[in-house]
Amino acid sequence: MVDERILIVEDEPKLASLLADYLRAAGYQPQVLHEGTEVVARVQAGGYALILLDLMLPGADGLDICREIRRFSEVPIMMITARVEEIDRLLGLELGADDYICKPFSPREVVARVRGILRRVQAPAPAEPAGEPPILQIDEAAYRATVNGRPVPLTPVEFRLLAALATYPGRVLSREQLLDRLYTDHRVVTDRTVDSHVKNLRRKLAHLEPGRELVHSVYGVGYKLEP
Repeated sequence: MVDERILIVEDEPKLASLLADYLRAAGYQPQVLHEGTEVVARVQAGGYALILLDLMLPGADGLDICREIRRFSEVPIMMITARVEEIDRLLGLELGADDYICKPFSPREVVARVRGILRRVQAPAPAEPAGEPPILQIDEAAYRATVNGRPVPLTPVEFRLLAALATYPGRVLSREQLLDRLYTDHRVVTDRTVDSHVKNLRRKLAHLEPGRELVHSVYGVGYKLEP
């Protein structure tokens, strides 16, 4: 049994009950809230492995709740909504959500995504070889990256971009490959979206490591990390 607590925040009782049934069948311990006013206090009490958070809730807005939770907790958050506008998706992820799924959806897909997120955040960090510590260190569970021990202030999308490049150091990843890692909901975005995030990422890395370029462009192909 997985035996992990999942908080479902969904104002549609039938949908919340359906999600709870599927998660329970998968071995999780779901708990349900139908409005947003109690969410922050519940999360502050601790003990949840993941939160399924509806965007439009009575009592409080899901984006505001996500922003408030990120002030004190890195618990994984999957946002659920019927609003599919691009700005809503970007805003939800930039506020610190780990994933995003739009209604209508398959409960099985939600369970699969929950499993994927929890596998990622609970994976043990790889052992570092003896000797000098690497310039760049990434803690995917904590969504934290450091350069020479100094934290890099990254948005969630920038962190996923850096983590994707760091998974294959020295290997060129195409914009399409990077988009697959940045956005899990198969949205339609242009290649220039990656270029914009790379530009911001380079600027933040250069601030901590002046005169050294860690992310390199390969013309006509994509980007690679040379730590």
